[in-house]
Amino acid sequence: MAREFFDFDAPDDSEIRAERGKARDLRKTRWWQQKTAPGLCHYCGKKISFKEITMDHLVPLARGGRSTKDNLVPCCKDCNNLKKSMLPLEWEDYLEKAVKEK
Repeated sequence: MAREFFDFDAPDDSEIRAERGKARDLRKTRWWQQKTAPGLCHYCGKKISFKEITMDHLVPLARGGRSTKDNLVPCCKDCNNLKKSMLPLEWEDYLEKAVKEK
């Protein structure tokens, strides 16, 4: 019985396409302009040009995240590519391990 509570079905392709469309629409808003105005990556804090800013889902679409203002952050391409579909806690663990290995 408890197992059913924890079962998770990944979103299907049509749901992911719809959420990507919502994200594209949000990129055209004043909200996104204000969010990206400082030109800082949400993850590493690096200063980046507006053309290099990417939009990242804190909780990735593939993991059930949605394209909502509280789930979208500006980030650099490097962090976005490294994060892939990690959840925030997984990303923090990854960064801690990377720092320890240096």
